[in-house]
Amino acid sequence: MTPNPLLGVLFHWLGGLFSASFYVPYKRIQKWSWEIFWLTGGIFSWFLCPWFFAMVQTEDLFGVLGSTPASTLQQCFLWGLGWGFGGLTFGLAVRYMGISSGMAIVLGLTTVLGTLGPPIFDGTIGAVLATTSGQFAVGGTLMTLVGVIVVARATAEKNRSLGTTEEAETIDMKKGLAIAAFSGVMSACFAFGIAAGKPIRELTLEAGTDHLWQGLPVLCVVLLGGLTTNAVWCIYLIAKNGSAKEFFGQVAKGTERLQGNMMVKNYLLAALGGAFWYFQFFFYTMGESNMGKYEFSSWTIHMASIIIFSTLWGLALMEWKGSNKKSRMLLLTGISLLVLATLVIGVGNSLQ
Repeated sequence: MTPNPLLGVLFHWLGGLFSASFYVPYKRIQKWSWEIFWLTGGIFSWFLCPWFFAMVQTEDLFGVLGSTPASTLQQCFLWGLGWGFGGLTFGLAVRYMGISSGMAIVLGLTTVLGTLGPPIFDGTIGAVLATTSGQFAVGGTLMTLVGVIVVARATAEKNRSLGTTEEAETIDMKKGLAIAAFSGVMSACFAFGIAAGKPIRELTLEAGTDHLWQGLPVLCVVLLGGLTTNAVWCIYLIAKNGSAKEFFGQVAKGTERLQGNMMVKNYLLAALGGAFWYFQFFFYTMGESNMGKYEFSSWTIHMASIIIFSTLWGLALMEWKGSNKKSRMLLLTGISLLVLATLVIGVGNSLQ
């Protein structure tokens, strides 16, 4: 299969759209605690969907994973485990630093480390920078970093103009900086997990799987690590809050019970949100398989796409209604930079 980087960018945009949309079904779930719907949806996100689609779209999935070196499986799992910690601490970083600083540091670190980290650690960054297409990829990454900062600044300005800024007593820059750095670094682990799965992709292709689906078995292992981190935390919260009974229809506080149709609706919404979340990486692997020699640049496009479509959802849900002109101009500038960055990377990879 001949790589098609511009098609790869399109797949990454689709992945970004699903990532930005997964919380929409969750918001319609009624009278379930966070840990209940997060774990329920997560079972679909990190276990059922990855294994189902890998079994359907790839050849001899269990044979491939069975012949994969144990060290490769271990690396993929551990990178996924680390990535889970990044996601769980993102909210804390924003809480202690504010949206502008927290979002910029976490997403900025994740973008740069997740994109440039793998070629730096495998010693190929010099060769990347020596080519025009590689320079485009790195340049697009830096442009994305600027776009992230501008969007974060626009969000903070929007909140200020609407009078929804963070309470001063919740801001702790020293603590927030440490948490944001931790979250940003750990969130980038997913990109390292995908890179570590190269032997799995090679074995998948040897088994006769189409080039487009080679990354699906890797997701099974990496997401299993993410499931472990999130499940442990959710189970801890369930035990602490006594919310396990919500699985069976009883509201955590009080004796009220949910009607059967509401319970079914909650489970279906959690499943839909979980499936949406998985599809971001389903399309990520499709995009990565089309990026050619510099597939590491996929992470930047993925992060940029998530921010683009998350912002568009915010606009559609009227979250920016009444904000001042400065915030809207900053937002337009940031989104334009992010869109341009993904196109720069796609065009650069096409020059290979």
